[in-house]
Amino acid sequence: MKYISQLHYITQEVDGFTHAELVEFACTGGSKWVQLRIKEKSFEECLKIAEETKIICKKYGAKLIINDNIFIAKEISADGVHLGKQDINPKKARKILGNNFIIGGTANSLEDIKMQMKNNVDYIGLGPYKFTTTKKKIGPVLGLKKIKEIIQEIVLLKKKSEYFCPLIAIGGIRIEDVKPLFEAGVYGIAVSSGINLAENKVDAMKMFIQEVDKWLMP
Repeated sequence: MKYISQLHYITQEVDGFTHAELVEFACTGGSKWVQLRIKEKSFEECLKIAEETKIICKKYGAKLIINDNIFIAKEISADGVHLGKQDINPKKARKILGNNFIIGGTANSLEDIKMQMKNNVDYIGLGPYKFTTTKKKIGPVLGLKKIKEIIQEIVLLKKKSEYFCPLIAIGGIRIEDVKPLFEAGVYGIAVSSGINLAENKVDAMKMFIQEVDKWLMP
């Protein structure tokens, strides 16, 4: 099984900061998993940002996951990709990228999770947990109750199969959400604006790490 962090940091467009600067803040705070999420830029711009980000991740020993674009991921030899439901099928991505790449998929329902499990993704981003402005197009907000219900169903599925796919909660997660989400049974969480929009981004990253560390799996 590939290493999947229990705390995923995701970049976003923030006025006054480049993606590379945001990644530097997060990694300085201790992040070991970076998902580079670039929207509405040319391939050349994305490639340049990805190359800059890879240098920073290598410096801090962090995994680099590219959002959506398998060709950028392959070009810079990133650690993996995260694919939305409208992106290339994970099975096709696997054929292009190879077995060593980490491939994550998005899910908004139990049916989505079952589909992603059939696609043999390495982890699933389940959400949105809350409403978020980080993404322009989001699925129906799940909330804690729905996430609990989905995880209860997944527990039943796991009893019938040895296959394990980590569920990463995503969408508007704040520091106060960490405890209830892990109590609900998620494997990990993904955080974007909770760090990127914080006044002190390094300290925000450290705070999330401290909370997640309480739930680290052996």
